[in-house]
Amino acid sequence: MITEIEKYFPDLTAKQKDQFVQLGDLYKEWNEKINVISRKDIDNLYLHHILHSLAIAKFIDFKKGSRIFDLGTGGGFPGIPLAIIFPDVFFTLADGTVKKILVVNEIIQYLGLSNAKGIAQRAEEVKDTFDFVVTRAVAKIDKILLGPEELYIQIIKTLIPMG
Repeated sequence: MITEIEKYFPDLTAKQKDQFVQLGDLYKEWNEKINVISRKDIDNLYLHHILHSLAIAKFIDFKKGSRIFDLGTGGGFPGIPLAIIFPDVFFTLADGTVKKILVVNEIIQYLGLSNAKGIAQRAEEVKDTFDFVVTRAVAKIDKILLGPEELYIQIIKTLIPMG
């Protein structure tokens, strides 16, 4: 479980290691009440969801104070694992499914992640600005970029910084 994460991220603090250990138990507990991830995949949580969410951290080192928008977070992926890895970066995790966001916020609170919050909103309803947009298994990129013009413009500004 946690050893897989440590293999790729050997410099984790004791607090981060503890948060990742707790994450497994929290998702198993919540998934029994509300289907936040596929029940048949819960045994592969660390490999298929947590580690997969962390792949971006091997390529991008978000600067301290960056603001990240997790588009269609579902059960909190990739936002929650990234918030653990990047404690000095602020994450807004958005999803239109209220019950999933309730779980996301409970997990954020339990882990003490003061750098993350979940909001029950569709992406096109969010009226904030971010430095980066991350997403995982929401839709193919061409579908995301065919969304409302405001969202499209915001994603382009994020991908191609202006100024």
